[in-house]
Amino acid sequence: MLGSALHLVALTTASDPVPAENNVVAGWVGAAVLGALVIALVIILRSFTKQLKKVNQAADAGVYDEPSDSADDQTSSTVDHDH
Repeated sequence: MLGSALHLVALTTASDPVPAENNVVAGWVGAAVLGALVIALVIILRSFTKQLKKVNQAADAGVYDEPSDSADDQTSSTVDHDH
């Protein structure tokens, strides 16, 4: 069993020569993956900017509560300043 596995590895190595340094390229698959990643990035960035515009418009319309200083007022009233 081990002998046949070694024989198979030897045949595979012999039939698949190492390419020359100038023959190694990423190919069309690598270019397609890179292109798909760039397109996905553009779509995500456009969506993100649209959502930020909606948030800014909603903030300007007063949808969100303004941050209050009541938390600061509560902590300052519990502090004893006499000592």
